[in-house]
Amino acid sequence: MAQSFDLVVIGGGPGGYEAAIRAAQLGMKVACIEKRLHKGKPALGGTCLNVGCIPSKALLDSTHRFHDAVHGLSAHGITVGEVAIDVKAMQARKDTVVGNLTGGIAQLFKGNGVTWLQGSGKLLAGRKVEFTPLEGAVETIDAQHVILATGSVPVNIPVAALVEDLIVDSTGALEFQSVPKRLGVIGAGVIGLELGSVWSRLGAEVVVLEAVDAFLPACDKAVAKEAMKILGKQGLDIRLGARVTGTEAKGKSVTVKFADKDGEHSEVFDKLIVAVGRRPFTDGVFSTDSGITLDERRFVHVDNQCRTSVPGVYAIGDLVRGPMLAHKAMEEGMMVAELIGGHHAQVNYDTIIGVIYTHPEIAWVGKTEEQAKSEGIDIKTGQFAFAVNGRALASNDAQGFVKFVADAATDRLLGMHVIGPGAGDIVHQGMISLEFGASVEDLQLMTFAHPTLSEVVHEAALSVDGRAIHAVQRKKK
Repeated sequence: MAQSFDLVVIGGGPGGYEAAIRAAQLGMKVACIEKRLHKGKPALGGTCLNVGCIPSKALLDSTHRFHDAVHGLSAHGITVGEVAIDVKAMQARKDTVVGNLTGGIAQLFKGNGVTWLQGSGKLLAGRKVEFTPLEGAVETIDAQHVILATGSVPVNIPVAALVEDLIVDSTGALEFQSVPKRLGVIGAGVIGLELGSVWSRLGAEVVVLEAVDAFLPACDKAVAKEAMKILGKQGLDIRLGARVTGTEAKGKSVTVKFADKDGEHSEVFDKLIVAVGRRPFTDGVFSTDSGITLDERRFVHVDNQCRTSVPGVYAIGDLVRGPMLAHKAMEEGMMVAELIGGHHAQVNYDTIIGVIYTHPEIAWVGKTEEQAKSEGIDIKTGQFAFAVNGRALASNDAQGFVKFVADAATDRLLGMHVIGPGAGDIVHQGMISLEFGASVEDLQLMTFAHPTLSEVVHEAALSVDGRAIHAVQRKKK
């Protein structure tokens, strides 16, 4: 007799495992199908925990500490001897962090009564799921509801076919066992900048090739301009309008050919990272007669509550429209579990935060100045630098600024943009303000603790109306 579940989740990444746990908390009989093997062992957590968000942040933190020890401690009067990095030990620490977190999810499944089916799942017609275990025979499972949560995979480009340990994608870039002398990165997006920063801090000469002429086009222009300046000073050689036309791997090096406004060029690197984006993973996820439809960009078509064209079947995370972010997938998973359980739920897509974990961090929520203007909104803006913030100066970490975009007619906050220390945490103050429909005046009237980095948030809000105290302000008309 076929196994039967109230909910089958195909995919054990952030969106899938949170949906499974929440559904189990609501009293459903739940199974989560996950095929991933990490270091040869079955692993939950998807791309994020295994080869994405978490391992990259572990490396970013380790390399920032190394870089700060070499270049930053003297400012505090601290003298050290020769500082060295043990890349293998750094990688081992990263793997330990990953293992602890993925193992923790397995324990959460056990504690909440979620059945983890190790293998591949495929949606069939009639809400049946074909389960192909890592070991054993294929079986068909009956499901009252199904959530497709199979995530995304790196985009590969023909002009830079992967070559083991030489031309790699984002996963391979997390496994280098030594520091390359010259590192090429194709793509100046989030992944390219973060991975480029990791190896640049350890001494690699990093060249980032970006095909488009604009740097970080999703960011507010003022933030993007500041980021380009700061990252350039850190040693990232970012070349815009540089379209890669071919690669040749030979021995222990790779030659990259690219074209820009000045013509054809070539560079030789020890390693090359291809970081040109990700695509939804739909290969073998559903049968042709399942009823699932894709949009023009090959994402699974869903409504604003993640329902597919098949009743009782949902799709979340990187499979569907919107930014490919783990926290967006998590909230969609929670929303769908609540809906299946008969509750009301909705993700506010206007308050999804974006973060780039370079140093300083870059973070944003809501509308950019350019976006608001393109929508015909009469706006007012305010900006304040960390350079005059007492806490930032005391920490010797005072690059960047906070910027607010607001509706000039209603004073309602429209967006918050940060480049600076702790930007990924500070920006949540803007997210909460947006969620509750706050005005700029609301932020202006709040008391911020002194001395803290968050005082820059207060001053930026005051600056919207020309009222910042710790900087000379132009009078607002």
